[in-house]
Amino acid sequence: MMVKTKWRKAKGLRYCVMKSQSAMEYLMTYGWAILIIAVVLGALFQLGVFNSMTFAPKAQPGACQVFRPNDPGTTQFINLEGVCNGELPQYVAQFNGQSSVIAVQNTTSLSLPLGASPRTVIAWFNDKSPSIKSHIFAYGCGGGSCGGYKYFTIYVSGQQAAMNAYYTNQGIPIAINPNQWYFIAYEYNGTYQIGYIGNDGTLTGASGAYAYNTISTPFYIGCEGNDNGATCVTQFWNGSIANVQIYNTYLSQPEIQALYQEGIGGAPIKIQNLVGWWPLNGNANDYSGNNNNGNAISVTYTTGWYSGYSAP
Repeated sequence: MMVKTKWRKAKGLRYCVMKSQSAMEYLMTYGWAILIIAVVLGALFQLGVFNSMTFAPKAQPGACQVFRPNDPGTTQFINLEGVCNGELPQYVAQFNGQSSVIAVQNTTSLSLPLGASPRTVIAWFNDKSPSIKSHIFAYGCGGGSCGGYKYFTIYVSGQQAAMNAYYTNQGIPIAINPNQWYFIAYEYNGTYQIGYIGNDGTLTGASGAYAYNTISTPFYIGCEGNDNGATCVTQFWNGSIANVQIYNTYLSQPEIQALYQEGIGGAPIKIQNLVGWWPLNGNANDYSGNNNNGNAISVTYTTGWYSGYSAP
């Protein structure tokens, strides 16, 4: 009886050893495949393949635009035409941080707000290097050749966005993280400069009383002009920019909030005051109806922009 029991125990031990060997062989055979699949899935997740926005409807270039029946620069009977319901854009503009710029000449139809006149500029941006100073947009003169600092610009430096006109240099108190999308608005009402940044569904603002004296130059997206604003040679943007809009009036906080809530593909409001609109959805054309198309240099347009974007 004792011998039979020992035989059964030995047989059970051999069975356990065989099962363990079988499990180890299974892991050796399929373990690497499972690991590779996990790595691939992780990479696809980082690229935004599983982001729901990847499958959301995309607006084609020029899907929405302002129609001006009485020619550029006019405000009578104008209206939005096309698909203007705030769909995500198919493309955004990508800047290389070294030479990329979109320049728009200041023509009669562009009519950039100058001097101390009210104005508003809004945009969406994604900065790869927020610690390095670079400009989202700029126009005006920034040096001694024009008798002082007479420009209007907003930039990111030291992971903070700052408004700058007539050497004001006022930051907006929110940390700018790399590779993350933000909404920004910068306006002047004749007395106060006011800036807003939208992130994670909320707007953060800052304001200060200043006297402006902006002069006429080309309008630049993605860099700062030289001393007289004639060319763009420094502080190039490294990242992406989308949906740039200029108004010749200041917008109320609820109106800024409404533009933010529309999202990165949102259409303008107060189109009678709309000076220029560059969605940057595949080109640098102006869809405000004023035909102020930009000249894009070393700018590419990418469809894989969803990472870092959160719907408001």
